[in-house]
Amino acid sequence: MEPKKKRILVVDDHEDNIELLRARLEARGYEIHAASDGQAALDQVERVLPDLILLDVMMPKMDGMEVVRRLKADKNLPFIPVIMQTALDTTANKVEGLDAGADDYITKPINFAELEAKVNALLRIKKLETELSQANDKLRRISLTDGLTEIDNRRCLEERLHEMWEHSVRLHEPIALIMCDIDKFKLVNDKYGHQAGDSVLKEVAKLLKDEARQIDRVGRYGGEEFLLILQGTVLDAAVTFAERRGKKVEGHTFTYTGGTLRRTISCGVAAAPHPRVKDQEALLKAADEALYVAKETGRDRVVRFDSAEYNAHTQSKGNNGTDGEKPVKQGTGSGGGGAVSAAPAGVRDPTEGRRVQA
Repeated sequence: MEPKKKRILVVDDHEDNIELLRARLEARGYEIHAASDGQAALDQVERVLPDLILLDVMMPKMDGMEVVRRLKADKNLPFIPVIMQTALDTTANKVEGLDAGADDYITKPINFAELEAKVNALLRIKKLETELSQANDKLRRISLTDGLTEIDNRRCLEERLHEMWEHSVRLHEPIALIMCDIDKFKLVNDKYGHQAGDSVLKEVAKLLKDEARQIDRVGRYGGEEFLLILQGTVLDAAVTFAERRGKKVEGHTFTYTGGTLRRTISCGVAAAPHPRVKDQEALLKAADEALYVAKETGRDRVVRFDSAEYNAHTQSKGNNGTDGEKPVKQGTGSGGGGAVSAAPAGVRDPTEGRRVQA
């Protein structure tokens, strides 16, 4: 397969100059596009993204200085090297072009050996910049993705929750959270092994993700807990969604090397706007507390944070829904579950702040 030709946009208001550059550069294997003025060049960039721009300075309507300023100011564009070409060869002219954002400068009449060397050098720089950008994007994705389930991790969920909460406040839209926990997950690891536990985590993640909308976020919050952030969703709709997901998990047969098993999930649901929810931390805590009530009152169920059941249970525990005594979950890796050790009532893991109900 032949390598893709590099695309160069030649911008000059003299057709003879364009054709001369086209002939020389096409002979070197480049794909040449042309524009005869500054605005036409900007329009051309929007239609077909060039790998490099050879830009004349002195043009009618919009000169090269303004073109390069607009190109470099557009944050939606990738790095596009720009070589300014002009008959003005004073130091002041070159400095002005470079300050405007040009990457190099060549004077007329053009020395084509020099031009070819400058084009090759800038295309090498562009290649390195592209590779660096792709590597950074990959690292960013890795840092925000749970390694086992390949859905959002806790860091990503917290970033998205902040963004989506701000969006909801700004547009006066509802937002709902569903906190889910796999029931008796520790028994899976203890009885069937951690490979089986990993399989259950991955399949539950897929079951939750498959039904979510594109604007929703689904992630692994810690251990066997998952968090769903539903933009523009009122509490009743979120409860219905959670109940539907719970039935889907309950009816699913989980497979692992050596056998199959069944599991259920418990869910806590909270939503805003609500008098008890003043910020995103309160919303998250409300969903978390509702999940705790679901685990305490029998598992395999959905509890909403404003229900009579929730209020009755938290009051019977002497809990106002914001502070309660909970067992503590120890931190887990990307694998399934992890050991659970006893901890004094009311103590939370400082890194996770989570707890486990077997």
